[in-house]
Amino acid sequence: MGDGGTPASTRLDAGVDLLLAHHGTPGARRAEALAVRMALLLQARVTHLLVVPAFWEGMMGDDWLNNAATRDAFGSYLENLLSEEAQVVVAGVRERCLASGLGYRALLRQGDVTEVMLRVATEISPTMMVIGPRRPGGVPGFRDRVRIEGLARGLEVPLLIAPWEGSRG
Repeated sequence: MGDGGTPASTRLDAGVDLLLAHHGTPGARRAEALAVRMALLLQARVTHLLVVPAFWEGMMGDDWLNNAATRDAFGSYLENLLSEEAQVVVAGVRERCLASGLGYRALLRQGDVTEVMLRVATEISPTMMVIGPRRPGGVPGFRDRVRIEGLARGLEVPLLIAPWEGSRG
C-alpha cells in the first residue's frame, strides 16, 4: 500500500511521473535500471509503456493461411502469445518498482513504436521519458527501431537514453 492506504501501483508520488518505454529486451532492462534510479531520486511514479510493434500486424499474411478458420485460429494464437509475453515483462518491471517503494502503472499499446511513444507522452505529460540504447550490431533482436531524432524533436520533456552495458560515458 502507498501513502494514505492508496495502492502503490496507482498513486502519484508528488505529481512526478517518469515514462519508461520497456519491452523486455536487454536494452530495455538497462532503461528500467536507469528509470528506477531516477524515480527514486525524484520520488516519482514509473509509468511503464510496452508497445507491441506494428510489424506484428503483418504476421497475418494469407500465403499459407488460406481460409478464414485457419487465419482466425492463428491470429488468436499469436495474440495470446504476445499477451503472455507482455504480462511477463509487465510483472517484472512492476515487481522491481514496488520492491523499491515506487508507484507503478502499466500501459500496453500497439502500433509504430515512435508514434505510440509520442502519443502517450502527450496524453500523460510525464516529467521525463527513459528508453534503452540502440542495440549494437551483432546482438540479436527485431529491427523495429525507435526513430530517436523524431522522438527527441516531438517530445516536450527530457529524454534519457540508458547506456548499453559496458559502454563508456
